[in-house]
Amino acid sequence: MTDNNQAPEVEQLSYEAARDELVSIVRKLEGGQAPLEQTLALWERGEALARHCESILDSAQARMEAATKADTTQQTADPEPAQQ
Repeated sequence: MTDNNQAPEVEQLSYEAARDELVSIVRKLEGGQAPLEQTLALWERGEALARHCESILDSAQARMEAATKADTTQQTADPEPAQQ
C-alpha cells in the first residue's frame, strides 16, 4: 500500500505483528462503539490476520516435524556404538 495512513498488507506482517493487530481489532469489536461500515472492515481485516497467523503457525509446525523426522532418520542410520 502506498498511503501511509493505511495498514500494511497482511501478508507482509510477521506473526507477532499480525497477532498484536488482531488482538487490537478484537478489543475494538468487543467495545461495540464503531459504526457498521468500520465494524465490517475491522472484522474482515481480523479474519485475514487470523488466517495469516494460522498459516505461519502451520508452516512452523511442518518445519519442526520435518526437522524431527530428519533427526530421527539420522539417528536410525547412524546408531551410537555400544558402550563396553
